[in-house]
Order: sequence, then C-alpha cells, then structure tokens
Amino acid sequence: MTDKFELPVIQIQTDSCCGNAATEPDKFIPDLDQSFVSGFVDTPAGRLPQVASALVWQDHRGTIRARLGAARMEYKINPGLYALGTPDENSPVFVSANYKMSFDRLRSSLKERSGWILVLDTKGINVWCAAGKGTFGTDELVRRIEISGLKKVVSHRKLILPQLGAPGVAAYKVKQRSGFMVQYGPVRAEDLPAYLDAGLKATAQMRIMTFPLKERAVLIPIDFVEVIKPFLILAPVLFILGGIGGPSVFWTNAGSYGLFAVAALFCAVIGGAVLNPLLLPYLPGRAFSIKGFSIGIVIALILLYLRNINLQAWPGRIEALAWLLIIPAVSGYLAMNFTGASTYTSLSGVKREMRWALPLEIACGTVGIFLWLGALIFA
Repeated sequence: MTDKFELPVIQIQTDSCCGNAATEPDKFIPDLDQSFVSGFVDTPAGRLPQVASALVWQDHRGTIRARLGAARMEYKINPGLYALGTPDENSPVFVSANYKMSFDRLRSSLKERSGWILVLDTKGINVWCAAGKGTFGTDELVRRIEISGLKKVVSHRKLILPQLGAPGVAAYKVKQRSGFMVQYGPVRAEDLPAYLDAGLKATAQMRIMTFPLKERAVLIPIDFVEVIKPFLILAPVLFILGGIGGPSVFWTNAGSYGLFAVAALFCAVIGGAVLNPLLLPYLPGRAFSIKGFSIGIVIALILLYLRNINLQAWPGRIEALAWLLIIPAVSGYLAMNFTGASTYTSLSGVKREMRWALPLEIACGTVGIFLWLGALIFA
C-alpha cells in the first residue's frame, strides 16, 4: 500500500444488506451481492466489489451449466470496476468481458496477485466473439473508463487488454479519447503472470493462438445438447415411418427400417457434433462442411456395411443411396456450427461457405428423405 491511497478490505456480511446503507449505490458500480464477490474496498470512485483469484464450487458449477447450454446467454456479471486481491493506485488494470467464464479465467490466472479488473458490457459474450460483434470495442471501453471512475482509482494510465480483443479496439482512439494507453497482453490468460514478470513483454509463443484437442473437446457438450433436442423429436417420427413402410407388419418393419433410421441419424449427429471437433485438424478440406461431409460418408459406409443391404434389388440400392445423402448432409451441417468456436475460420470465409454449402446440404437431405420413403414403399 502507498501512503497516498489506502484501500481497507472489509468482509461482506452474508445478509442481503451488503451495499451502501446510507446512500443508494451508483448504478455504474457493480453490485456487491453477486455470489462470487468476497468483500469490498472503499475507493475515491466509491465502494467497489472485491474478488479472489481462487474459484469456488459455485463458479465451477456455473461453468459446467454454461458448457451444457443451461442459461448460456445469461451467464454474465455486472460490468464495471472490480478489485482483485488488495490493489492500490499503482496496480495494473486488466480489461475483460462480462461473460463470467472470461472473467473467471482472468482472475484465476492471477493467483496471489492484485490488480483492477475493468469489465465491459459485452452482453454476456466472451472477449473474442464480442470483439467481432463490436461490444468489446472502442466506444464501450472509453465509456466504461469514464463511468467507472477508473481515473480516480489509479494514478497511471495503462490498460492491459486480451490480445483476442484487439479486432474490436482501436488503441489510438482510446488514447485520444480517454488518455489511457492500451497494451495487449498474451492470447491466453494463463500466460499473464509471466507477461507481468517480464515487464509487460510477451514472447512470440504468447502471441500464437492454438486450438488443441482439450480446447476443442470442451466445446462439444453445448453443441451436442442443442442438437440432441431436435433428434429426440425426429427419432420417433423416423421409427414410425419405418414401421408403416416396408414389406412386413408394423413392429417387424420398425425393428428393421425404423431402428436403423434412428441409429443412422444419431450416428450422423455424433459425426458432426462430436467426431468433427475431435478430429478437426486431420479431416480433409478447409471448409467445415467438407470436413463434416467426409466423416459422414465414412459413417454411412460403415452403417450400410453392418446393415448388409441387398444391393441386388432396387429398393436396397435406393435405401443405400438415401443414407449416403442424408448422413453426410446432417454431419456437414452440424460441423458448420463449430465455425464460430474455431480459430481456423474468418467471418468472410464462413459467409462464402454458407452460400454454397447450406443449399447443398438441404438438397442432399431432402432428396435422401424422399429416396428413403420410396425405398420403404417399394420394399
């Protein structure tokens, strides 16, 4: 602590009266009763929430829920200025998004360190996506500097931004409009301690964005949970249609054609939503739809081999062709959902791909469904 600026750390009480009792809190100051807040500090800008670098069970539970898609767009915190540990007027200022997972990743990477965290209102979107959308941007950063009272809290005029936020922020405009100089930290929050110890200098490795298996795998649950919902609706429909068609009675047909259709659709889902991200670097083609198509074709060939369709008869040929169209179309479509999470794509590239891939997927899927129904009728 300096002699000029001392920040007393006071423990928050567990009751609901944890704000300023005498006066109404400034609407631009984050609430003190957020579950992750561990205390507060009194500053020239008002009483600010204090947070710790160690995450607790509630934080991990919230992350798991968000990974599974539960209230994903509501997993956010109040924007504004937070105290990490026991910072003073000379402590560094880190900028983050109000998506809580981004905020938690930042603070948990700064173990046993103190600093200020300026949280922008990104509408609950992570830094990278928000930078592309403009919510993690120059205007919001300048606005948040002013209304948070940051100038009263720190004596320096430096901000440390995540490198992935650079597309949305014009550093020279921030300097002109607020007086604060923007410095871009490393790509990964985990490298911040080494970056700080090196005098705010990043190594070449800290500037490289990788996308290893672990990071691809952790993104699978949210897509899988979302796609399993329509699957649960379509599965009974396919089962019933398979039972109605075919040469035998309902249950015999359903056990053959219906169950195979349900299994084929489920395998197509697994191919596009699970195997595609896991095998992403090794699948052929640059376009995600091509990657999904390729894995879908392999799945279709394996399933058709196991089904042992009679290719000597026309109904068998038509059924085989139907699934060779349907499964790759579904896998290719689901694979395209991963473009927003990947480091391999750009917005312009995704738009170009969708212009040709989406009509192709719809055409293949539609033709495949009609062929399958035809195979059932003439079986």
